[in-house]
Amino acid sequence: MTKQERYEEVLPQVVAMIEGETNRVSVMANVAAALHEAFQWWWTGFYTVEGDRLELGPFQGPVACYRIKRGRGVCGTAWESDETVIVPDVDQFPGHIACSSLSRSEIVVPVHDKDGNVVAVLDIDSKDLATFDEIDKKYLEELVKALSKTLVWR
Repeated sequence: MTKQERYEEVLPQVVAMIEGETNRVSVMANVAAALHEAFQWWWTGFYTVEGDRLELGPFQGPVACYRIKRGRGVCGTAWESDETVIVPDVDQFPGHIACSSLSRSEIVVPVHDKDGNVVAVLDIDSKDLATFDEIDKKYLEELVKALSKTLVWR
């Protein structure tokens, strides 16, 4: 099965699973678990905006950093720029925060509230180089739009 086919199979299931749910922690936990299981990534999870930093939220994978400052690392950069960031080789990303030395590539997608403010980021790491591309960006952005519509963030 191609990556695109896997997304086309998994995303409708995830969207249906979260529809009508209101508990942010539970929804983020199940989204992280579903994606992690479907794609077997190294780390899959969320950081939520808490004041001037990102705080570790629900995730699947090895232990992670608790807090990330705005503009720092891949997550902080995605939050600050309000754009999806794809990093083919984390060792080449200035200011990369190495929560795990086994992480080699990463994608981070901002999650918005109903007013368009970034309220969280979906962070995914791989043990392989250049895992993520425009296909991942397209489908993960679709997923976070569904997440944004489902949950009340403020």
